[in-house]
Amino acid sequence: MRVAVCQLNARDDRAENLRVARTLLQRAADGGADLAVLPEYVDYLGRAHSAPKPEPVDGEFAAFFADAAHELGMWVHAGSFHEAGPDAEHTYNTTLVFDRSGALAATYRKIHLYDVEIPGRVSYQESATVAPGASTAIAEVERVRLGLSICYDLRFPELYRRLAIDGANVLVVPAAFMLHTGRDHWEVLLRARAIENQCYVLAAGQIGNHDPDRTCFGRSMVVDPWGTVIAQAPDVVGVTFAELDLERLAEIRETLPSLANRRI
Repeated sequence: MRVAVCQLNARDDRAENLRVARTLLQRAADGGADLAVLPEYVDYLGRAHSAPKPEPVDGEFAAFFADAAHELGMWVHAGSFHEAGPDAEHTYNTTLVFDRSGALAATYRKIHLYDVEIPGRVSYQESATVAPGASTAIAEVERVRLGLSICYDLRFPELYRRLAIDGANVLVVPAAFMLHTGRDHWEVLLRARAIENQCYVLAAGQIGNHDPDRTCFGRSMVVDPWGTVIAQAPDVVGVTFAELDLERLAEIRETLPSLANRRI
């Protein structure tokens, strides 16, 4: 399977963000991708007071990417967006996956919320405005099973182990990973999740400066089940391709059967 990870610099202009996302999906399709993955908050990454109104899973956001998947004949992982939440004060941070016909194939709501206070560097309480999801999700994408996650989930290995036990062989991480942690932790965590669970990892990130005073690390990449980075994006908006070798995945799991040998 040929995959593409799309790297964006979404800001406070939703129409422009969606235009760029659609352009990158076209490039992914032109490059022969069967599946394209977009970053977290692909449609808007700016100040809260001007954020678009949260939508249901069958709203305008979903229709936009469903149409793209159908028009391009390609599986589309639409990063994430602000889904209407359980109350007026909270949204969900939600991933939607569309098949080649544009039908919704899977939905995942981010479970782990980024509540972090680093004096003098960052203060962010995602849970103040976002409600946590309650369940894991795997998308059946032709020859692969995508285990879904979003950004901060990456720091919680038990989520990925559950996905692997449930049959995932590819793990997907759309993200807006902060620069100050990304430069030390992003690649290390992605490679660890790949090695631990003997899965491919597809990570699509936001890149560059965003409002308010936020810089994302980028370095979107694809990691194989041995933990080798087989494709990595440069520090610009763009599309990066990789081939998933499912025979190699099966061989790794057979010759080093750590999943089969687990005791807990």
